[in-house]
Amino acid sequence: MNAVSQAPGFAGLVPTGGVIPELPVLSKDAALLMLARHSADLVGQSALLIHERLRTREALGPTGFGGGVAIPHARLAGLPDCVALVARLPQPIDWGAVDGQPVDLLVLLLSPEGAGADHLKALARISRALRDPEAVPALRAAGTAEAMMAALAGQAAVAA
Repeated sequence: MNAVSQAPGFAGLVPTGGVIPELPVLSKDAALLMLARHSADLVGQSALLIHERLRTREALGPTGFGGGVAIPHARLAGLPDCVALVARLPQPIDWGAVDGQPVDLLVLLLSPEGAGADHLKALARISRALRDPEAVPALRAAGTAEAMMAALAGQAAVAA
């Protein structure tokens, strides 16, 4: 991983353009499709392939993290590094989360196909950051992509 990825939380995994302040979807599959389309350009991969990998992973078990957050993830051949995207939904949708709560925040993680340890470290880093009691409220309160990035970097006061 590069030095940028060592930023607080997991902000270093989020590329420019990787924050979506409002992803207008009404279902889990629509959310996965929109995330795949948005991430395809950022990572130079096929949106159809990303969507198929995300659906395959969700079929193994929902990626609802709890507290209104889901962390859909997939591995892709040819991807040089782990990349995360963050999206906020205007209205919560059912994700089959462990706590039964609908989801309004999504963190998409795309990892290289052979990145077993790096993939798990990135997932752990994301989940650790989202367990911070200030992180999720700050992401929900942030009005813009820039404010969401500031919240991801642990600058909640700047994000307001």
